[in-house]
Amino acid sequence: MGLRFIFMLTRDDRTVEDAIDHLATALSLGVRHIGFKDIGLPIPALKELNQMIKAKGATSYLEVVSLDRESEIRSAKAAVDIGVDVLLGGTRVEDVLPVIAGSAIDYFPFPGHITGHPSVLEGTIDEIAESARTLASHDGVHGLDLLAYRAQLPDIPALITAVCKAAGKPVIVAGSIADKDRIAAVHKTGAAGFTIGTAALDGAYLGSSEPVEAQLAAIVRDVAALNGHLSPFGKKSLDLAFGGFSDCWAPRVAGQVNNMQIKLAKFQGAFTWHFHEKEDELFLVHRGRLLMRFRDREEIVEEGEFIVVPHGVEHCPVALTDICEVVLLEPASTVNTGTAEDERRREVLESI
Repeated sequence: MGLRFIFMLTRDDRTVEDAIDHLATALSLGVRHIGFKDIGLPIPALKELNQMIKAKGATSYLEVVSLDRESEIRSAKAAVDIGVDVLLGGTRVEDVLPVIAGSAIDYFPFPGHITGHPSVLEGTIDEIAESARTLASHDGVHGLDLLAYRAQLPDIPALITAVCKAAGKPVIVAGSIADKDRIAAVHKTGAAGFTIGTAALDGAYLGSSEPVEAQLAAIVRDVAALNGHLSPFGKKSLDLAFGGFSDCWAPRVAGQVNNMQIKLAKFQGAFTWHFHEKEDELFLVHRGRLLMRFRDREEIVEEGEFIVVPHGVEHCPVALTDICEVVLLEPASTVNTGTAEDERRREVLESI
């Protein structure tokens, strides 16, 4: 699984009043990890948010901002009541674990010493890493919520790396991540994910002139790039591609889907009788008319039609027009003449 972006419907550690509007925007962009705090909106409103998130197949997160034992226990009970998928934050593991026992909630507490509101992470790298090691040793702890960019330390990536190593469980990085450089730094450390709330809602990611939708779209794009989820391919024109070569019975590779190649070929006259021992083939006529001869029958394939020739079946393609332009879909291992020996055999193909 790649780096996970968790959009927090929060500002200054509080769920925002217009959270439902921002949630709709996030879901329309395909954001699939969405969270909120346990303060800022009443529990019924948080339940509604949670239901909307899960109805779209997304994962819901509640982050605890409580600083005392009683309020942290109340927050854990609220997480169970709301029905979130993941409980983030808090530090009192021994108090929270009995509350969420028997639920399906994944629990990611804060390592280190947390103070203030908005929260600040205190301690040295070694101290925070040791706290992470201790918290992660509990069976009911699924990972850690690290307020890395709320720490007063000169080397935040070093902190994240140390916590990831000490925990041995997924680490989500939170706190003041407001640009693509910090996201890239988080990705490099091996953290499982990160949260962004205020930076998207207040326009800090792209600039205040850009709406929330543009902010989120940019974050999603940058995360996709880091995860290798952006396609390097654009569309291709068959007319232009076929116009790029003139020789017949010499397929060109135009693309590949897993081990299947998309080939373009121009047919003229009749080919040789042959079959392929292992490979099935698809012939789609782009322009012209194709006659496919089999031992038991003949099939005429018109423009916009295709025919599948299974492996082991003898066949002989014949162009019924002066030139017949054909799109082939077949395994990369397929040689055009199959089992037959013919001067038009092509084992090494050019690409277009």
